[in-house]
Amino acid sequence: MAFPEPKPRAPELPQKRWKTLDCGQGAVRAVRFNVDGNYCLTCGSDKTLKLWNPLRGTLLRTYSGHGYEVLDAAGSFDNSHLCSGGGDKTVVLWDVATGQVVRKFRGHAGKVNTVQFNEEATVILSGSIDSSIRCWDCRSRKPEPVQTLDEARDGISSVKVSDHEILAGSVDGRVRRYDLRMGQVFSDYVGSPITCTCFSRDGQCTLISSLDSTLRLLDKDTGELLGEYVGHKNQQYKLDCCLSERDTHVVSCSEDGKVFFWDLVEGALALALPVGSNVVQSLAYHPMEPCLLTAMGGSIQYWREETYEAEGGAG
Repeated sequence: MAFPEPKPRAPELPQKRWKTLDCGQGAVRAVRFNVDGNYCLTCGSDKTLKLWNPLRGTLLRTYSGHGYEVLDAAGSFDNSHLCSGGGDKTVVLWDVATGQVVRKFRGHAGKVNTVQFNEEATVILSGSIDSSIRCWDCRSRKPEPVQTLDEARDGISSVKVSDHEILAGSVDGRVRRYDLRMGQVFSDYVGSPITCTCFSRDGQCTLISSLDSTLRLLDKDTGELLGEYVGHKNQQYKLDCCLSERDTHVVSCSEDGKVFFWDLVEGALALALPVGSNVVQSLAYHPMEPCLLTAMGGSIQYWREETYEAEGGAG
């Protein structure tokens, strides 16, 4: 006889504060996990980018080379390079090991809000307040971008990349999805300025946050509204949203000092996690585990599920 499959564990939410790190780089504008979730990057208002082991709370390297505050950063798939963008209108490619600037890309007419590598880390995509997305070839010595996407009518707040798609959110209230295989652009109108966009882990849906304090889950292909999530406050800042590591929960920063978790299917609020008294400026969710990073003021907070025990006593 066949035994029944074991019931999958109910998803756990990261609600135990495991560590708080004072980053020593002014206000932390963004926090980002690397590809495997073992390290994280913090973007500082003091023009620096820092690489950490958040579990141990150790600073591994500081990257200096921006002329103004750093607003976003990302790591390559092989952990060899970083990219960052900031208030100095530049996009910087860094060598992780040496801390040196490999390339500095200039061309945006305003601050760079968001940066991403493509999957092979051969191209950096940057979104700017100048309403454009620019694609920079990491291997080329040419100073100009290989492509510029300028369909947006206002600043670009968020760019995400899959193997054949670019998802972009703009202050003009539209989310645009560029299908690189088909050579087409699809647009969904939300109406309120968009602060963050992301793909679900399964690639079927897009999550959109906007300045009407609402998150919306759309079917990626049809644009159908699958869910709306409210209760948090987002009326003036560019705040991050994401999905949990198993696509079970929608997660968002909030201007009232909390991180909100909603059940993706039900739409009900599952947890309002108190972080502190200021705006939760940024968040990052671990790619495989119930683990969350938040940024508030000059520090980041590392959160785990209640049952978590660190290996090797790295508490």
